[in-house]
Amino acid sequence: MTVSVTDGRERCAWALSTPDYVAYHDDEWGRELHGDDALFERMALEGFQSGLSWLTILRKRNNFRSAFAGFSIDRVAGFGPDDEARLLADTGIVRNRAKITATISNARVAAELPDGLDALLWSFAPTGRTHRPTQLADVPAMTAESTAMAKALKKRGFRFFGPTTAYALMQATGMVDDHVATCWRAEAEPISTSG
Repeated sequence: MTVSVTDGRERCAWALSTPDYVAYHDDEWGRELHGDDALFERMALEGFQSGLSWLTILRKRNNFRSAFAGFSIDRVAGFGPDDEARLLADTGIVRNRAKITATISNARVAAELPDGLDALLWSFAPTGRTHRPTQLADVPAMTAESTAMAKALKKRGFRFFGPTTAYALMQATGMVDDHVATCWRAEAEPISTSG
């Protein structure tokens, strides 16, 4: 179910608790995103979100960008022990050693992908979807595609990235569009019936 906010538009119910969520919902979530560094950023942020509120990550996103060199894969892949110590001392980000080292390790793996991170991640995007969820309860936490993505990434050496995180990434980057049917974004961007 969606509810309207002051502009009168119907939105997915999860997006209504703060202006940060409204802006993220309206401007980013469910829109196609491409580019190795852009996808690496989203992948890293989804990993940092694990066990936390997405709002925490949204509010720290600019700090993360600064701390992780704009999420340039090549630059983060070159981070060493001094960078890890710097990140662990940075109060502007989530200072979780496992997540920090996984992000650096993941950048190193991404830098070695022959066809790039964009091609790999988008190869798991489902095709042929013809309907939207009618309510939030209809949105899965993971799918066969997100499970396959997580397994393929793990096999290549990516860390801290399971099927639920993979599905959240798919939603955030438009690989799937889970705006509920009554949401204004659903009306603005209908799902194609071909596929």
